[in-house]
Amino acid sequence: MNLQSASDIDVSTDMPEFSEFYRAINQQRTPFPWQSRLAEQLFFTGKWSTEIGVPTGLGKTACIDIAVWWLASQADCDPANRIAPTRIWWVVNRRLLVDSTFKHAEDIKEVLSNPRSLKCPRDRAVVKIVADRLRSIPGNPRAEPLEVIRLRGGIASDRPTCPSQPAILLTTLPMYGSRLLFRGYGSSRAMRSIDAAMAGTDSLVLLDEAHLTPHLSSLLSATTQCTPHPHPILNENRSKPVLVELTATGNQDNQNRFILDDEDRKHPEIQKRLDAVKPLELRIVAAKKTEIFLAQATQDVLENVPFPATCLVFANTPKTARKTFSLLKKRMKDSEVLLLTGRMREREADRVREQVLNILGSKREVPASCDTSSGRKNHFIVVATQTLEVGADIDAEYLVTEQCGVRALTQRLGRLNRMGRFKDARAVYVHTPAVVPRPKGGIERKGDIWPIYGREPKDVLEKLQNLKNTLGEINVSPGCVAEVLGAPSDDPGRAPELLPGILWEWIKTSSPPRDEAPVEPYFGGIQGTQKLVTIFWRAHIPEEDQWLWPRASDSETIDIPIGEAREVLKNDLKDAGIIRLSPDGITIEKSTRLRPGDQIVLRTDRGLMDEFGWNPDATETVMDMSLIGRGLPLDAEAIRRIYGIPVKDIPIEQEDLNMVLNISDDDTEIEPEDQVHALKTILDAIRQKTPPHWGSEEWDKFVSSLDVQTRAVYSGKEVPRLRVKDAKPEIPSDDFDETSLSDTQAELEPHCEAVAAFAESVCARIGLHSDLIKVVKHAGRLHDIGKEDQRFQRWLSPEWSQNDIPLAKSSTPRHQWESRRKVAGWPRGGRHEALSARIALAWLNNHPDWSNCSVMRELLVHLVISHHGKGRPLIMPVADNPSPTKEAVVLGERINFSADLGTVDWKQPSRFRKLNQYFGPWGLALLEAILRLSDHAVSREANMTPNQHQ
Repeated sequence: MNLQSASDIDVSTDMPEFSEFYRAINQQRTPFPWQSRLAEQLFFTGKWSTEIGVPTGLGKTACIDIAVWWLASQADCDPANRIAPTRIWWVVNRRLLVDSTFKHAEDIKEVLSNPRSLKCPRDRAVVKIVADRLRSIPGNPRAEPLEVIRLRGGIASDRPTCPSQPAILLTTLPMYGSRLLFRGYGSSRAMRSIDAAMAGTDSLVLLDEAHLTPHLSSLLSATTQCTPHPHPILNENRSKPVLVELTATGNQDNQNRFILDDEDRKHPEIQKRLDAVKPLELRIVAAKKTEIFLAQATQDVLENVPFPATCLVFANTPKTARKTFSLLKKRMKDSEVLLLTGRMREREADRVREQVLNILGSKREVPASCDTSSGRKNHFIVVATQTLEVGADIDAEYLVTEQCGVRALTQRLGRLNRMGRFKDARAVYVHTPAVVPRPKGGIERKGDIWPIYGREPKDVLEKLQNLKNTLGEINVSPGCVAEVLGAPSDDPGRAPELLPGILWEWIKTSSPPRDEAPVEPYFGGIQGTQKLVTIFWRAHIPEEDQWLWPRASDSETIDIPIGEAREVLKNDLKDAGIIRLSPDGITIEKSTRLRPGDQIVLRTDRGLMDEFGWNPDATETVMDMSLIGRGLPLDAEAIRRIYGIPVKDIPIEQEDLNMVLNISDDDTEIEPEDQVHALKTILDAIRQKTPPHWGSEEWDKFVSSLDVQTRAVYSGKEVPRLRVKDAKPEIPSDDFDETSLSDTQAELEPHCEAVAAFAESVCARIGLHSDLIKVVKHAGRLHDIGKEDQRFQRWLSPEWSQNDIPLAKSSTPRHQWESRRKVAGWPRGGRHEALSARIALAWLNNHPDWSNCSVMRELLVHLVISHHGKGRPLIMPVADNPSPTKEAVVLGERINFSADLGTVDWKQPSRFRKLNQYFGPWGLALLEAILRLSDHAVSREANMTPNQHQ
């Protein structure tokens, strides 16, 4: 793969001002004064304020726009001196808010990728300059100017394609915190160090509403203290994360807090929003059934409104939200009522969120002649949890909320009359008594501690009672809400102290110790951490120890508190056990108990979900989201589960399935045309009926996307699938050495040279020292040299002989991969990188002058041995027949080595510790990531079709 240097892309054109860039990518909207002022501060000082203390509703999301523009402005700097981080993390403590900001980031990406889509010539020119500058940073001619990646839930495999690629990553706090600490949720053991490098180096972390995540700042500081005096491989500004806290309710005494100034307050639109009418009615109720009073308050608010109005109803828990939603559906049958909580899959959440944004979005048009939006016949009510508190750019006319703390109430009020357009807007605050269980006996008593918010609702109630005017209402406009509610009195709780010994255990990603410390309390606090399990649904679930394919995606998952999951699944656990993913993220296992962090696979006919997400009372078949983009499982039982009906009711003949799968009674080969005919027969049958939760057009589109001209695709030990047309190539898990599979065979030496060249370019583009570039380049040239073992070559190609050119990649069908290994004599679990490191060490011993620095020699060996995520700190031996000394050609030189995979390199653990101390844990992980992602990029490039190159 040929890469470009910075000089190949013209970045000499003057960088446009931020205001020009902002208008171009935001449909000609002009930035607020504070946004331009912050961009100017970055341009001239290179420093972010530690806290952005701008009131809610005034565009803090634009910090992403500012960060992208700032990175582009530094594209022509020497990479070693560039200050702007390559990766921009948007971290928030609400899963669905990741999706809200994701849409904005995606819009930026789309405009940068296609400036011609803009109508204004000047806008096109501005965006093209920024895009070209961003594209020059990785130096890859086919790279996007900007990658946008969304990480949610407990399963995620996405990451930037390489460390030099500009990227925006939108994620929840647990996803970021776990990745930072080498225990990434959804990351296989093999990929944990790469994800740690992406989170812990060269990153700007924009922490939205930081009051919800107070412990992350302390954690980032502690990681530096745990690794004193490393030799950073990047400059001081990019060797560790830069944290910027975004909060309207932050520390007022922070001297480095960025706030509105007089120019902002005089701005007509800001002034209008700060003075927006927001009277609040206080209701104190004596009973504890909160859902009844939330529903009643909603009815009262909308009862006398003569026009179709919008109302937000905030509940503190998903359970209360679900009950309130059910009551309103029964009582207000003429109104449209939606439910939005964090317990929804991406597909269902997208549908609800689209409706919410279309009707409540702050940018929607509101006719000047009336106080409400038009075009609807009925009231529109959204019942939500905290998922709509932060970052959701919505603007409702009325609001009802359960009691909460100062910060939460401030955020909830920020969704009411957000743009200052509704003169009759009002809110109702429903205060219910605190109820806490007695330690013994199960009897409840009243108290002053509320779930989630502790004692703070008592303080909020006292403040509101003291402020009621003669009408019984309180003015909570944005301009005075801070004065009305006063300083928050919430207690963030404690987080444990991060100690070097604990961090050292987490760093050992390939051999994690038993009973290691959990990472959650270190970023979520001891009390604030909620133990969750991740649940997703599949029509086909393979047998235990077999592979689950396709790989699970976070878009198909829901996170559930472990206590609730245990209660709902207690019969499953008692009867046959639950099915969960193994730590490798591919194979499955059965268990009769649930553990925090488990990733549970349920049959689609198990139910437990409806159109609004997790619902323990739901029994209808759940849609298998893995079908989209991945294909149809050719299994009668799986097809039955897709439809939720007996397989006999689906007009599919077993004979047709057998023909597709090339199964015949007399073991004769079935003709391809007969297979295609059978496939078409099956597709015609399943097209006649639309499965539950699918739209008819959606199902027909899916069936039409299936590739009937290709034989069934076998994926490991999973059921054969009929894949979709033009399916994107994947880089499978390192854990099973599947990166040796490719659509076409690839020779070993060209592959290694291509990886070396790619890695060398990445090193240069992020600003590494020349000595490190030399080591990484040589590691690329040597990383697969262990594949010269004749057994491995026969595994790649049964026809291979000693006179043939060694291969790096095999075109072996995936379902034949294991059987060919046995025939070739390669031991199960054997790691070719262990041999590569042994050969590299022998080559170094023949070249004592290769490097005067022993650390660099050790680094070369480590990068080779760890290039599939193993060797952190050890590669375990496998049973192997003692092999005689063999010979490999290394950079034109013949090297003798032992191919016995039963031998352990006992120096690797001390080598690993030494390198962590020298470069720091995240610095070493970044060096590994450069080589490994370069290997992935070259492999991906080889797998691409001509159409995909375009």
